[in-house]
Amino acid sequence: MNTLDKVKIGSDCIIHKVSGERPIKRRLMDMGLIPGTRIHVRKLAPLGDPMEITVKGIELTLRKADAFNIIVEEVAEE
Repeated sequence: MNTLDKVKIGSDCIIHKVSGERPIKRRLMDMGLIPGTRIHVRKLAPLGDPMEITVKGIELTLRKADAFNIIVEEVAEE
């Protein structure tokens, strides 16, 4: 397992755990980033921050500092 900020572009992952302080954790979970959810890392901004991910068909932009709080397990593409 790894944190989302370290996952390579084009990878698919399953969220294992969302950590961090309560307000951060709540905001991430309100965005649909909950354990068991499959996500796809689409791209990074030119300077590497933020990153764009797809969650349940919705594209989200996430700062790397927030992505650090999401523990994921990479899965093979279907």
